Amino acid sequence: MGRKRKTRTHVKPTDEDLNKIPRSFVMRSGSVGRSLTTLVRDVRRIMEPYTATNLRERRTNRLKDFVMVAGQLGITHFLIFSRTEANVNLRIARVPRGPTLTFRVAEYALAKDCLALQKQPKTSSAKHESSPLLVLNNFKQEGKQFKVMTAMLQNMFPSIDVQTVQLSQTRRVLLFNYNEDTGMIDLRHYAIGVKATGISKSIKRIINTDVPDLSNYDDISDYVLKEAIVSESDVEDGPDSVVTLAQNYPGRNNRKNDQRAVRLQELGPRLTLDLIKVENGLCGGEVLYHKYVRKSKQEILENERKRQKIKEDKAQRKLAQDANVERKQKEKEEHKLRTGKRKHDDDADEENEKEDNEGYEEDVVDDNAELSLGEDDEGSEDEDGDDE
Repeated sequence: MGRKRKTRTHVKPTDEDLNKIPRSFVMRSGSVGRSLTTLVRDVRRIMEPYTATNLRERRTNRLKDFVMVAGQLGITHFLIFSRTEANVNLRIARVPRGPTLTFRVAEYALAKDCLALQKQPKTSSAKHESSPLLVLNNFKQEGKQFKVMTAMLQNMFPSIDVQTVQLSQTRRVLLFNYNEDTGMIDLRHYAIGVKATGISKSIKRIINTDVPDLSNYDDISDYVLKEAIVSESDVEDGPDSVVTLAQNYPGRNNRKNDQRAVRLQELGPRLTLDLIKVENGLCGGEVLYHKYVRKSKQEILENERKRQKIKEDKAQRKLAQDANVERKQKEKEEHKLRTGKRKHDDDADEENEKEDNEGYEEDVVDDNAELSLGEDDEGSEDEDGDDE
């Protein structure tokens, strides 16, 4: 009997689906130092696979350079880290017209620091082959800044259809938690894992790994009972963490309809963000929200009048440019018609002149032919006379 071939059951995304997937650039602005450069690489790992992992910035690069290539590559968001003398800042911008969120990075910890705190850290590149699940906690607050921030964060990652999603594609979780006490946002990055539930740690070890070393035991029951006594807290899992798998899940013996306990393992990095400003444009434009600046109604109305005037002037310039383009296009067509008619007349004159020259050449040829014929006749008469 031949070996059974494995068939792929997932459907490949179409070009239309790929165009809808948001993509990002995570980059530095200015001189930021070694630690912040490492943080940029860690954030790129969070945004994988739809980000430029090996993006290299130069000191001569400007924001407009990245905007020009963003449209060709389908980039929808910029995450820009910068450092000042006092703070580390993060700007999240929607390309190409905004809005832009400006955060102050109050605290951060690198991914390697988070893994160093774990007893058995586990990392796998397979977990980064799909986008993380986005969880926004406690974001239903008053204020338009929360609405803009919620929409921005949700649009940074592909949307998920709960009815058709594959469990094998849900390998990571990205958590944004708003802390009401501090007014800041905590960012955490986790890997999703499942473990067998309702059994002791020793049984789990037998199920999930190879057969353990039993050379120091007289019977396997001694091994099972000893491990059960040592780790009673691991025998039963809480009801909130136990789920029934609707599909097969990556890992050993994680089959459909099996009960498993969900475990989250932190991958890092950690960030604590403080929202400072919300702008309407791409790293500029109207300030929709500012944490430290408050404007009176008169100032708001004055700014609104200025914006309306700028908008009207821009519309007038647009109309004038369109009129100039139309006028130049019309002049170009008229010039083409004039030059085309003149060229046609010149071609006709050249053709007539050519026909006249050809007729003159034919007349000259005929005259020469008649003269030659006359000479031949005279020569023939002379020969006849001599013969006589």
